[in-house]
Amino acid sequence: MSRANDPIDVYLLRVLVALVSDRSVSRVAVRMNQTQPAISAALRRLREAFGDPILVRERGSMVPTERAMLLRDRARGVLLDIDRMLAGPEEFDPASTAMTFTVASPDYLAASFMADVVARFRAEAPNARLVVHPLTADFDYERALAQGELDIVIGNWPQPPDRLHLSLLLEDELVCLMGKRNPLAKKNALTLERYLAAAHVVPVPLAMSHRAVVETHLAGLRVSRDARVVVPYYAVAPHLVVDSDLLFTTARHFAMQFVRTLPVVAVPAPEGFPRMRFYQLWHDRSQHQAAHRWLRGLLLNVAARLAAKDAAPEA
Repeated sequence: MSRANDPIDVYLLRVLVALVSDRSVSRVAVRMNQTQPAISAALRRLREAFGDPILVRERGSMVPTERAMLLRDRARGVLLDIDRMLAGPEEFDPASTAMTFTVASPDYLAASFMADVVARFRAEAPNARLVVHPLTADFDYERALAQGELDIVIGNWPQPPDRLHLSLLLEDELVCLMGKRNPLAKKNALTLERYLAAAHVVPVPLAMSHRAVVETHLAGLRVSRDARVVVPYYAVAPHLVVDSDLLFTTARHFAMQFVRTLPVVAVPAPEGFPRMRFYQLWHDRSQHQAAHRWLRGLLLNVAARLAAKDAAPEA
């Protein structure tokens, strides 16, 4: 029996996934190298096939319907199965590959983490190339992942993007770095009230829409901290607390590298503060690639070793 008149084909499924993710006909047209009228026509066909508007206008922007979100998730699974069928068996040998892997990361991951990643990478894939791309406010990492410009993004989000695959790399407690002579360095001195009364050094957020873990927590309490000094780089902040009354709130694994080299102490954040979670994120297109699975596994293994090392009691 002929299936030529089926209302849905692979192309339409790809358009559906892209439209629900990007929420823009023009952006999908650019991403898929199609004309805008062609994507508009595909949207009309999708609406007719599913009896659903797929995208609706709300407050000046387009948002997907509830059914469109469900259809997107099912379409992703179908497309991944089709891609695997077409790709055939895939072999990957890290010891012989000359591939280039690109990872985007902010500068608040401890240098020891990236050092261990590089050491493991060089040992397992000596002919491969690793590029670490800065994760900045003006960098569209979701587009870069979708277009294959990036393999993985590492970062921390109170609510990670739901349009990407993710796995937890590190979960760490929040601490406050401060100079050793700071009165709040004394045992049990750092209460929430004193934390809020103190002056803080705060890095610039990665994006205006990206509220940091601390700000998210304080907003829930309907309070805010005094961001007296704002800096563009996390690695600068620990140096600024040495001879000042400033506090710098960060993850313990990041703080400890400075505790070992500067006259500073790391005091646990006030009771009730959340833990900081670092994730690796990747796009559907890379989900089943053998080389990509190897890279994700490498990052997970390094993160697990770092967590075990930090949890071990000091001799």
